[in-house]
Amino acid sequence: MVYVALLRGINVGGKNKIDMKLLKQVFERVGMSSVVTYINSGNIIFTVDSQSKTAISHILEEAIHTHFGLQIKVLVRSLDDMKTIIHSLPDSWTNDKQMRSDVLFLWDEINDESVLNQLVIKPDLDTVKYVPGAILWSIEKKYITKSGMARLIGSKIYKKITVRNVNTTRKIYELMQASKA
Repeated sequence: MVYVALLRGINVGGKNKIDMKLLKQVFERVGMSSVVTYINSGNIIFTVDSQSKTAISHILEEAIHTHFGLQIKVLVRSLDDMKTIIHSLPDSWTNDKQMRSDVLFLWDEINDESVLNQLVIKPDLDTVKYVPGAILWSIEKKYITKSGMARLIGSKIYKKITVRNVNTTRKIYELMQASKA
């Protein structure tokens, strides 16, 4: 089955540095195959048979700790999970000079529509919606400093989220589809 591992907080601001080539090798050593990394922010597409997403996460977190000495949270999503998210993303959402659109991937313990109640959403500025596995957020860049979502950083739920922009999310899905072939 095809999965993506989304690593939280690596290669950000010079912290938790992990070389993607070495990371790929670590994934292969612990039994993942057809391993492909995408950009330096911790997106690894791979295949593995007959294991739960939770078990895969634990294996990968332990392998990263053993090989790199870092305690990195790993969120695993299947191709079907990503398909649900991708099909919920409006085609018009982009990440460019005018618009910022992100996918906030949720750890299982907060993966419920009620998570929206914990966010500060300004409906006149923020477009926010829940889809199983993620929160989708879009805003015109000129309003980003006024967004209620800016308060997410430092909140309780922030540590249970890993964020990718829509361009990255779409590319990950494309790579996952290619791995399936």
